[in-house]
Amino acid sequence: MSEKKNYLTIEKLNQIPWLVHGFGLAGFEVSQLKKEPSLKSFYPVELSQQHSAKVFFIKKILSSKLVGDGLITAAPGLLLLIKTADCLPVLLIDLEHQAIAAVHCGWRGTYQKIIEKTLKQMNKIFGSQPEKILAALGPCVEQNCYEVGPEVQKAFFRAGFPLDSIFRPAQQVNKFFLDLRAANFWLLTQVIGLPEENISQINLCTFCRPELLSYRRQPLKEERLINFIGIKK
Repeated sequence: MSEKKNYLTIEKLNQIPWLVHGFGLAGFEVSQLKKEPSLKSFYPVELSQQHSAKVFFIKKILSSKLVGDGLITAAPGLLLLIKTADCLPVLLIDLEHQAIAAVHCGWRGTYQKIIEKTLKQMNKIFGSQPEKILAALGPCVEQNCYEVGPEVQKAFFRAGFPLDSIFRPAQQVNKFFLDLRAANFWLLTQVIGLPEENISQINLCTFCRPELLSYRRQPLKEERLINFIGIKK
């Protein structure tokens, strides 16, 4: 992991000459992207995020925000943005076809397997193969700080997730701690087939770290962390 002034990067991804990426820190806003030397030539593409499993393939600048939680492109100059404040941001890179994706993985998107749907689209569009895909998992709320109710556990059970690997009982009756990171890691490795060595992670908890933003810590705060990925022109 490398730390810039406004965002974190993953060293393995920094070695890809045609790629830019980052996981934003608190205070870094969309309006500041153009002030970053490495990003000023990019056009930011935002979604109206809805905790869904909708993923879009885009080829050009959009005139309005799409409603969904995942973006795919192979077009240079587009900066795919995902905003988070406890949910898990995931960046995907197809090294063979020079294609990328940015995915918003909250608990709803995760149990609906938005990561799998994204990679299926990439396979259909580009012929992307799991062994040639890199995945980067950014900061999110970690399991010890993410208590959920039985309806969440039931949703994951119905979706076929291994409950023992991603849930553990909380002190309160009928409450559980959910590991969002582990749930998506399971999808990437056991369902999709990415080799574990293709997955990089920034293991920081948004709830615990003051340099990050957490909806659970500050529910009235409307700011979000800006996570991004783009292909250089």
